[in-house]
Amino acid sequence: MNSHRRVLVFVISSTTLLLLVSFLSEIFHFKSSSSLNNINLIADILKKDSAVISDTSGNTPGIEIAEKAHEDFMLYRKGHFITDFNTDTSHPSLTGFLKKLHELKNGKKRKVRIAYFGDSMIEGDLLTQTLRKLLQQAFGGNGVGFVPITSQVSQFRQTVTDIYSDGWEDENFKSGNSNHLFFSGHLFHTSSAYVQMTDQTITDSTAIIEKSILCGFVPKPIGISVNNKSFTLNAGKTFNRIALNNDRNTGIRLTVTNDQLPVYGISFESASGIMIDNFSFRGITGIEWGRVDSSFLEAIEENNPYDLIVFQYGVNLLFRPNDKNFSWYAKSMLPVVKKFRNCFKETEFLLVSTADRAFRYGTQYKSAIGIDSLIKVQAALAFETNSSFYNLFETMGGTNSIVDWANRKPSLANKDYVHPNHKGAEVLANLFFESIMKDYEKYVQSLK
Repeated sequence: MNSHRRVLVFVISSTTLLLLVSFLSEIFHFKSSSSLNNINLIADILKKDSAVISDTSGNTPGIEIAEKAHEDFMLYRKGHFITDFNTDTSHPSLTGFLKKLHELKNGKKRKVRIAYFGDSMIEGDLLTQTLRKLLQQAFGGNGVGFVPITSQVSQFRQTVTDIYSDGWEDENFKSGNSNHLFFSGHLFHTSSAYVQMTDQTITDSTAIIEKSILCGFVPKPIGISVNNKSFTLNAGKTFNRIALNNDRNTGIRLTVTNDQLPVYGISFESASGIMIDNFSFRGITGIEWGRVDSSFLEAIEENNPYDLIVFQYGVNLLFRPNDKNFSWYAKSMLPVVKKFRNCFKETEFLLVSTADRAFRYGTQYKSAIGIDSLIKVQAALAFETNSSFYNLFETMGGTNSIVDWANRKPSLANKDYVHPNHKGAEVLANLFFESIMKDYEKYVQSLK
């Protein structure tokens, strides 16, 4: 065989092989290496039902968005607006949650629980303390909700005061490997320690507040002390919520002397109304929840259900000033959201975008150049998992808003150009409350 013929055979064989790989890739939707994806011979001539949403850098978020006729993914760009991506923006988004609010408003006695997840942006009950107050004023309810046994910001938090002794062992995302961490990201043990808490949110002196311990499994009844009195605890479920007392007192003292008991914290709740639990954990992105066991999440859903779960993450993904590609986050966070949705089937989900954060570029502080790309990824996560979405970045003013907030007098943010201060968090909470109420008014109108 002469050299020209060998070249011809090689070209034909290579082309045939690439065509075969390209057809198999399209038929079975498998992904080859990135280099082969770039030379898919039929990718540009086949029409797909779904379109990959590209971010502003030209990269893709790692999630394919298959829009239906009544959906508009680009609604994620709107600020001060909760969307389920329905093109009819007069339609409410969180319909199941709003139905329960409406029942409260019309006198039905029930609890409506909100789990608000986040990082240091909501640490110390920031944002959630104002949102809780506004929602309880509008729909009823008393109590600060869940409080972890110990916290590195316990002296900073204003909605509860606590005193705790040495001897509490804290297992969490950064120490230990338990897959039964509660939503606070912590798990406590002790053989000799106490904690004393007082709820500072209650202004109604006649309100009856149930103080409950949230704890894990122990095989047999054990003795603890509640307000210096003996109490027998039967914690035979994977996850337990056990009422310790139910009266007008806003405080409680708990002593544990058995290190076999996994303790998460204490909850303060009225019998009816809005309850918001603040679940902040500094420095995380949300993907850490991938390690928590699904059966444990299902046990929480059974014994401590939530009507709305809010995920607010993002600023810890923007830790390098020039990052633009967050497709890795999409691939890591998507199974986390899906797992929660599978375990909390009756719960509404709302994904909140990152707030603004800035870096120094040249001589000025400006919004992170990858922030638009990240928010598109976060919106794609909401879209793919049938969750609602709230663009916090646009709500607070969009590009360079954190710089503006930090430079105002009085300021609304710290000079780290990352964290809103107490005043700024209060502004964000009021804007979020207004957005919820706009959605609620849509629901009320839909009933007419």
